[in-house]
Amino acid sequence: MSQSYGKIRWKRFALVMVPSLAATAAIGVSMANSVLAASFSISGQQFKVTVDDLRGDRFSQFGGVDAESNKTPHPVAISAFDTAHLKGLCQSVVTDLGPLGKWTLVLKAGDSTDVDKQVYAENLLIDLNQLNADAEFTNINIGQDANTLQGSALDDLRKANALPSGAHGFSQTAEKAHLSNVQQTAWATSAGTFKLPGLKLSLNHQEDGKSYECY
Repeated sequence: MSQSYGKIRWKRFALVMVPSLAATAAIGVSMANSVLAASFSISGQQFKVTVDDLRGDRFSQFGGVDAESNKTPHPVAISAFDTAHLKGLCQSVVTDLGPLGKWTLVLKAGDSTDVDKQVYAENLLIDLNQLNADAEFTNINIGQDANTLQGSALDDLRKANALPSGAHGFSQTAEKAHLSNVQQTAWATSAGTFKLPGLKLSLNHQEDGKSYECY
């Protein structure tokens, strides 16, 4: 670990936020009042995400629990960004359709060096359980009381009383974050806005044994 002038660099720092992309968001649905919390119901399927480069503002993260529709709990790192630009985004999820076999849905967008043609997101909330990346944080504070976190991405969580309370949960926050070579798995994500220039979607049958996942 090295730290200087308010910046910190961590190589392959696990359980750090990186925006992942739900299929509904990828086809242009904006969720204006989304909330991720202990009561958030998930499908029970994880999905994989890779990002070549991510630059975002107002990062926050703290622990939580997601539950499937059958109430099976999953511990997660709940992460938030007020805004983020993502270059070279890929998301994949494998679904077993029984007699039709296994199919992989792959979504790609924002593969451009022009920031105006990259994926843009506002008020991101992500529940993840694994991440590898090269990361740099500006003005990071590790060990902050989660009840004191600030940012527009957390407004809905406070309205739903979803931030840790009572025990004053552990959290971390940073003014800016830069992540590259990102690989992650997540249970859920939501955002106020997703803009996806150059969106490409494909559905691939895995009968040939080939993996079509992002990694």
